[in-house]
Amino acid sequence: MPSFVNPAGLWALLGIPAVLMIHYLQRRAQIIPISTLFLLEKTHREASSGRHFDRLTQSIPLWMQLLGVLLLTWLMVEPRFPLARSTQRIALVLDSSASMSVSQERMRELLTRELPLLKGFATDVEYTVLESTPGKPRLYAGKSTEELLAALQSWRPIAGVTDPVPALRLARSLVAREGIVLYVSDTPTESLPFNALQLSMGKPINNVGFTGVSFETKDNSLLWRATVQNYSEVATTRTWQIDSGKGAPALPKTIELPARSIVTLQSNFPRDSQRIELRLSNDEFTTDDTLRLVRPMPKQLSIHHSPALDALSKKLLRSIEQLKPESAAEADISLVSYDPLDPAPIDGNAIIFVNDSTQGGQYLSGGIIAEKHPLLDGLNWQSLMIRETITLEIRPTDQPLLYQDKRVLILLREIPATADRRASQQLLFNFDPRLSNIENQPAMIVILLRFIEQVRARKVAPSQINLETAQPLNIATSSTTPPTPLRLLELDAQGQVLRSASLPPDQPYTAPELPGHFRYQQGESTLLEAATYFADTREADFRACSEKNQLNEAQASAIQAHSKGDPYWHLWLLALLGVILVSWHYTRERDHPQVPPYSPSP
Repeated sequence: MPSFVNPAGLWALLGIPAVLMIHYLQRRAQIIPISTLFLLEKTHREASSGRHFDRLTQSIPLWMQLLGVLLLTWLMVEPRFPLARSTQRIALVLDSSASMSVSQERMRELLTRELPLLKGFATDVEYTVLESTPGKPRLYAGKSTEELLAALQSWRPIAGVTDPVPALRLARSLVAREGIVLYVSDTPTESLPFNALQLSMGKPINNVGFTGVSFETKDNSLLWRATVQNYSEVATTRTWQIDSGKGAPALPKTIELPARSIVTLQSNFPRDSQRIELRLSNDEFTTDDTLRLVRPMPKQLSIHHSPALDALSKKLLRSIEQLKPESAAEADISLVSYDPLDPAPIDGNAIIFVNDSTQGGQYLSGGIIAEKHPLLDGLNWQSLMIRETITLEIRPTDQPLLYQDKRVLILLREIPATADRRASQQLLFNFDPRLSNIENQPAMIVILLRFIEQVRARKVAPSQINLETAQPLNIATSSTTPPTPLRLLELDAQGQVLRSASLPPDQPYTAPELPGHFRYQQGESTLLEAATYFADTREADFRACSEKNQLNEAQASAIQAHSKGDPYWHLWLLALLGVILVSWHYTRERDHPQVPPYSPSP
C-alpha cells in the first residue's frame, strides 16, 4: 500500500464538488421563438416538479474534469511504495542532565507514541540509545520498542550541563547517513550538528533548592550556613527542617523567598551528630530539595620544628586546622633550619630554610622570576629582598620555583618511595629568612599553606568532607601487595550501610553522582566520610525549558529512505494534459449564425 509524502495534496479533491456545482449552475439554453410546432413532438413531457438536481446531465466535459481532478490529486500527494528488505536505524541521544528528571514520564509517553511511526516503510528497525554524557555505556541496542521503553524506566538523569556534540557524532557514525539521529532533551536548541533532529518536552516550573553550604567555628561550636535559591519569577513560601539522625526530625520552619532571590539558613551543627540532613518542602524537581552534610574534619597533621623557627611554627599552628606539634620521629612534616656547612640528612616531608650565622652580604640584585607551578599560582614576590648567604646543594632532580637573576631562591624536591618509607616532598628556601623580609610577604604564608595541604592530601588517614555530586577526589591509599581495592559504602542518616561497591583501582576517583552519605574504605580502614549534594544552579533553573518536536521531519525522511516514488508519474501527467485538451474541445464556444427574433405579423 502506498504512502503519501504530501497529505495536504488531498485538498485537491475539493475540486470534485466544485466541478459538479459548475455543471449544475451552467447557463440555460437561449429560447428562440419559431413559426411551427412540429418540434414539440420530439420533446419529453416531464412533471413540472422533481428532483433538485434536474439540470445536471452527463456529458464528456463533466467526466473529463472529474478525472482530471483525480489525476491532479494523485500527483500532488506524491505517493511512494515500500522497498523490499530494508532496515531503519534509529539512534536516540538522551540529555542526561539532572533537569530531565522532571520530564521523564512525558518523554516515555512521546516515545511510546512516536517511535513506531519512525519505522516508515522499512521491514526491520534497529535502535541504539546513548546518553549525552561522554563515556557512559549504551542504554539499549536492539530491535524491540518495548524493550527500549523498559530500559528507560530505570534510567536516571543526574549529570550537570553536558555537551551533546560528542554523543551525536557517535550516534551518526552508528546509523550512517540514511539513519535517524534524535536528540531528546527538555531545552530546545536552534540547531544540532550531524543532521540530528530534536524532541524536547520540557516545561517551566517554579523551583526552589539548596545551592551550597559553608562552615565556621564560633565559640567552640561548628556553625553551618546553607543558601537556598528561588529560581522562578514569582515569590514563594517553603518550609524546611533538620534531621540529625537522632530521633524524629525537628519541626518545620517557614521561609519567604522573593522572586529570583537567595536566602541563607544557619544553625549550629549538633554536637552529638556526625551527619545531618536539611530538607525543603518538595517541588517537582526534588534533587536539590535535600542537603546532606557531614561534620567536616580534615586529616590530622603533626609538625616538628627547629628552635630557630619557633615563631614561624606558632604562626602555622594558629593558621592551619588540624595541625598539632609532635616529636621529630612521629611528625608528618618537619620545619628545619639547615646549615649547609654542617650537612645532615633530612628524611620525610619538610620545609627547609638555610641557617647562615653570618650577617650576610649585599642584597641580591636582578629581577625575580617565578615558574608556573600550583604552589606559586597568583603570588607576587616582587617586593622580596634577600641578602647574600651561603646556599644549599641543588640536586639535578630538584625543581626550581623562584629565581632572582640566576640564583634559585625556592625549589621543590621529590624523594621517591623505598621499601621501608613512602614518597615525600621537601620545600627548600635557599636563603636565611632572618636575612630577608620574607616574613612580611603575604606570599610566604600562602606557599607554606599550599605545601602543607599537599602533604595532607598524600597522607593515608581518615577525613570527613562535604562535596558536590561528581566532584573529583584525591584519596591517598596504602600500597599493598597485592593491591587492596577501595570500596564505596552508601550510608543512611544514622550511618548504617545501605549498599556497597568495589571501585576500579586504575581510574580517577570522583564523588558519587547521586546526593547522599558515603564512606570510602580500604580493607577495614576508613579513608573518607563524605556527604554529597546537588548544587548545579544551571540545571535547577527551568525558565528556558519548552517543547519542540521535529519527529514529522524524521517520519518523512524514513519514508524517503525506504520507499520509491511512482514510476508512472510522467504517464499520469500526460494523461492529465490529455484530459484537459478533451474537456476544452467539448466546452469551447462555437460560432452560431445570428437568427433574428421572431416578429408576428399584425
